[in-house]
Amino acid sequence: MSDLKAIDVMNYPSQCVSGLVDWGKWDEFQQMARSTFMTVFPTGRFPDAPGFPKDPVEEKVYKRTYGTLFNPYKTIEEMIQDMDKLGYDKICVTATKMWSYRRHFDMIFDFTVEQIRKIMDIAGDRVIGAAGYNPFRIEESLKEIEIAVKEFGFKYVYFHPITFGLSVNDKRCYPLYAKCNELEIPVGMQVGHSAEPLPSWVGHPVDIDEVAIDFPHLKINLSHTGWPWIDEWCSMLWKHPNVYGDISAYMPKSLDERTVRFMDSPRGRNKVMFGTNGLGLKVCLDQFKSLELEEETKARILRENAVEFFALED
Repeated sequence: MSDLKAIDVMNYPSQCVSGLVDWGKWDEFQQMARSTFMTVFPTGRFPDAPGFPKDPVEEKVYKRTYGTLFNPYKTIEEMIQDMDKLGYDKICVTATKMWSYRRHFDMIFDFTVEQIRKIMDIAGDRVIGAAGYNPFRIEESLKEIEIAVKEFGFKYVYFHPITFGLSVNDKRCYPLYAKCNELEIPVGMQVGHSAEPLPSWVGHPVDIDEVAIDFPHLKINLSHTGWPWIDEWCSMLWKHPNVYGDISAYMPKSLDERTVRFMDSPRGRNKVMFGTNGLGLKVCLDQFKSLELEEETKARILRENAVEFFALED
C-alpha cells in the first residue's frame, strides 16, 4: 500500500484558500458544530468564532484542524506538499452550492468555478475541478458547467440537492443530468442525512434508481455513504453499473459496519471511492489504511475506482 497514490474525490476550495466561508455568519454551521460535528469541535465552536481560541482546549482543537476546510492550508503550494508527503496523487475540489432551506433563504455555500480554476492554475493536474449546480438557476448553472468543462478542463459536477429541499429525481435536477451526459462527464450528489439543520427527508439514495435507468451511460456518485439509509445506498451501487458511491464526510474508523462489509465484498469493492470532505488528508487516510480490509479492496477504493469514474490516465 505504500506505493499506492490515493485520490480524494470530495473536497472544497476552502481547504486551501482562506476567507471563502463565513462560518460564524450562518447558524446552520453553528448548530452543526454543536451536533453532528461535535467530535471535530468538542467546544461547540468553529475556529473563526469570536475570541477563538479562548482557552487551551480550543487552542488544541484549532491546531488539530489545520489543513481542513474549517482551518485551511496557508497556501495551495503547502497543500500540494502535504499531498506529496502523505501519498496523494489528486484531490477533487468542488464548487458546491448550498441554500438555506428555512432560516435565511440565501446561499450558505456558493463556491464558483473561477475559484476552483485559480487553484488548478497553481496545482495543475493534482486537482480535479468539479463545477456546482443551483437547481433554482438552471440556465445560468448549465452555461457555467459548459464553460468549466470545455474551457477550464473540469471533469465533474457535484451538487447538493437536499439543501434545496429536492430529491435527486426531482425534475429540476434532470437538466443537469442531461448536460453531464452530453459533456460525457460524471455527476455526484449528497445523499443521506444532512449534517446541517437542512432537509434530510429528500436524501433517500434509492431515488437515484429512476435517474440511473433514464441515464444508463451517465456515471453517478452517491456521496457520503447514504447514512442512515445505508442499505439503499448499497443496493443502488450493486444494482446499477453506472452508480458509484464515496465514503467522504465520515471518519473511516466510524463507518457503519454495513458500509465496511459492503465495500470489502465483491458487490461493493469496485464501486466505492475514498474522500475526506475536507476533514483532513492525514487523519482520514491513516484511518482508512488501518481498517481491516482486503488489500485489493483498499487499492480499488483509494485509487482505481476513481481512475475509472473520472476516466483518468493511470
